[in-house]
Amino acid sequence: MRWLRTTLPLLLPLPLLVPGPGRAELFESERRIAAAVDAAVPDGLALLARSVDINSGTMNFEGIREVGALFRAEFEELGFSARWEDGAAWGRAGHLVAERPGNGSGPRVLFIGHLDTVFEPDSPFQRYEALPDSMARGPGVIDMKGGIVVMLLALRALAENDALEDLSISVVLTGDEEKSGRPLSLARRDLLSAAGGADAALGFEDGDGDPRTAVIARRGSEGWTLRTAGVPSHSSQIFQEDVGSGAIFEAARILAAFHDSLGGELHLTFNPGAIVGGTTVTFDREESRGTAFGKSNVVAESTLVAGDLRALTVAQRDRAREKMRRIVAANHPGTRAEIVFHDGYPPLAPTAGNRQLLALLDRASRDLGLGSVEPVDPARAGAADISFTAGHVDMALDGLGLMGTGGHTVEETADLRTLSGQAKRVAILLFRL
Repeated sequence: MRWLRTTLPLLLPLPLLVPGPGRAELFESERRIAAAVDAAVPDGLALLARSVDINSGTMNFEGIREVGALFRAEFEELGFSARWEDGAAWGRAGHLVAERPGNGSGPRVLFIGHLDTVFEPDSPFQRYEALPDSMARGPGVIDMKGGIVVMLLALRALAENDALEDLSISVVLTGDEEKSGRPLSLARRDLLSAAGGADAALGFEDGDGDPRTAVIARRGSEGWTLRTAGVPSHSSQIFQEDVGSGAIFEAARILAAFHDSLGGELHLTFNPGAIVGGTTVTFDREESRGTAFGKSNVVAESTLVAGDLRALTVAQRDRAREKMRRIVAANHPGTRAEIVFHDGYPPLAPTAGNRQLLALLDRASRDLGLGSVEPVDPARAGAADISFTAGHVDMALDGLGLMGTGGHTVEETADLRTLSGQAKRVAILLFRL
């Protein structure tokens, strides 16, 4: 991290030097880079349409590999060495990994994106559609094939101006961001390996869809399963000393205590998304469905609740876990309960390094005449792959992709007017690094 240690102190005063909106402060070389982005936008739009027209739902392995091959050719044309990491070990298609080592004089930057979408081949939403007023609709147009096009436009503009050699760039485009393979230790092994050798990480998700914002913090997301057990008996005997309260009342006690004890804490959420209870129950977490059998005149023997937990920091997550465990352990008479937490996406806390990287992006945006860039409220930023870089890189920034609305719905729509601006911001940020 020698580059980072020697450079960061010099960057700290930057916010004091930021010019006002509309006042361009670009060097001639930076103006050439910005012009190169604008000149490449038509090709970028054509590439975006081609990629969107290839279905790459997470479980469509062939489609994901096809999209990977399309983008792989683009990176190789820019001098990257690229490879496909097969995902059989974690039950998914795999990842595209590309690398371009620099001359060692500048920082090592990790680019992060994903190839998959939430729209499988049986979805009615399959094609790119140009709309009036520079808009376009299509599966994955903003989440996040448009983000990959943004990174390629920025890199191409730098390459055309001989400005890539001072950077060492690694790119990891996962094939399972929308529905991660398991175990995560294998599914995110390549991303973690690349993060371990990077000074900074840039994520090209669409953030909250507003080009005036970027993401410096994301809440982590993990699952939990609560199981309660009671003594089966005729309902007339409930609350008797040898029967107790039953499994469903015990689950209700625990959920109510979660709500009352943990609700209201800033950035912390916990949601019981499914519950089954009765004499016998089944639940399939992968399929998110379950069954229950019970009668109103029988004290419930089993209950299962599946939920998620989201926190902004590891410390906040760990405190919530511990409080939840204490609540679960304080059982009603005649009942037992246990809670199991399932590994998920870690939190990306709003570190000083992340704020510094945002300050650099904000400066570049203002100098380009594109206005200021503010941090997104973490409550509006869900889990994403960049969170796995937490603790591995000193600076991370996400939400740099193509902007729009309707993500994860059949109204997913891109504002194509933001393509050039997003790519220019990234290109100037990289050039100044």
